[in-house]
Amino acid sequence: MSQARVVVTGLGAVSPLGLGVPETWAGLCAGRCGIRRIRAFDPTGLPCEWAGEVPEYRIQERVPRTYRKAVKLMCRDIELAVLAAGEAITSGGLVTKGIDPEKVNIDPTRFGINIGAGIICCDLVELGPAVAASTLDGRFDLHKWGREGLQLVTPLWLLKYLPNMPACHIGIIHDMQGPSNTITCSEAAAHLALGEAAQVIARGDADLALAGGAEAKVNQMMILRQHLLRRAVSTGTGDPETICRPFDANACGAIFGEGAAMLVLENLDHARRRNARILAEIAGIGQSHSMSAAYERLEPDGQGIRIAVEKALADAEIGPEDLDLVIPHGTAIPQDDLAEARGLAAALGPAVKKIPVWPTKSMLSTTGAAGGALDVVAAVQAITEGVIPPARNFQTPAPGCPLNVLTARRDGPIRHVLCCSYTHGGQTAAIVLRKFEIRNPKSETNPNDPNSNDQNAAGGRGPVSNLRI
Repeated sequence: MSQARVVVTGLGAVSPLGLGVPETWAGLCAGRCGIRRIRAFDPTGLPCEWAGEVPEYRIQERVPRTYRKAVKLMCRDIELAVLAAGEAITSGGLVTKGIDPEKVNIDPTRFGINIGAGIICCDLVELGPAVAASTLDGRFDLHKWGREGLQLVTPLWLLKYLPNMPACHIGIIHDMQGPSNTITCSEAAAHLALGEAAQVIARGDADLALAGGAEAKVNQMMILRQHLLRRAVSTGTGDPETICRPFDANACGAIFGEGAAMLVLENLDHARRRNARILAEIAGIGQSHSMSAAYERLEPDGQGIRIAVEKALADAEIGPEDLDLVIPHGTAIPQDDLAEARGLAAALGPAVKKIPVWPTKSMLSTTGAAGGALDVVAAVQAITEGVIPPARNFQTPAPGCPLNVLTARRDGPIRHVLCCSYTHGGQTAAIVLRKFEIRNPKSETNPNDPNSNDQNAAGGRGPVSNLRI
């Protein structure tokens, strides 16, 4: 990126492995699987009864007291986004109106928000009675819907399911008055939102921004749709902890789930002024659109992935040999995994056989718009900890897959990480993260240097805690 440098100063995540970044990262390092039998509804009769669900929580305890009435207008996607946002903001040492109105330490007009969202499916219990009242002789009747069905739907119903509402609620809670945008590009939404937020900061339209994604895909209608499109695991037998196998010869489909992840992105100079702990730098962004003629599958040659990855590497001004880790999309849908592997091979060349690859969905499940953000949080943690955890459920590479999927933990310095994602609608995105480094030691100071000012001062990184007001 040729403009202002953009760094990561805060992380937040809720996933099937835990309510928070520490729990999620510990689970990933341990190779734990968050996939279990569905609890949100009775899955009996579905081809697959498994999903990745977030542990239980009470959203009323995670928002300011003055905002608790508004939780009635929060669907599951919004709740997850609010949880992840609260952790990201507090972990970054930021104090907003939603945390302590008397101690706000940022300029709200310079704080933006960019969130990726998916198709927010409504709860059947909310629409079921209205639809039942609108049937005539066993068929849906539009006239009855207008006369009777709609009377059973609360006038505020739609406000729970508009895709821009996660950003809306978070923006109101934390008084974010900077540029706001919602990107609804399915599984690529989070990477695209992070890229948009970085570009907003780089061109000077904001000093910092909250960016990421959230989606709850544990919904009867959504899961049935994925089965009809032959993307989901269709066997109800076996071990749910081993059934999701990205890039493996025995992969048999995706397992869907829910989650959210948010990052605080910040102008480097702004981060230095408040003595923030810098976790990583956004080095490169790549985006493309190249749609397969068969909508239900990715292009066989992974052309969209290739274009996005090449653009991200060029933006970061590095070559494939500079990458220390790749976190792919990797859903365990055999045809799509192979197409992605081909796209990565085309973009990375001979280096593709050497660069460590770490797919995460065997542990986190496919969480839609949240997936890319969860992967970026994992990438930042890998950079800061110097650890690449082992891939789970990978034994035999799928025929034709050239990726170097790691099956054992690897410790050591990590300088560049590539994360990529795609949708069946053709959108693809890639982000290169870089370990933060001082470019000119004579003129720059390092806020992470133990000999410099205390990094745990008011503006620095304190302990990660859930938002409780």
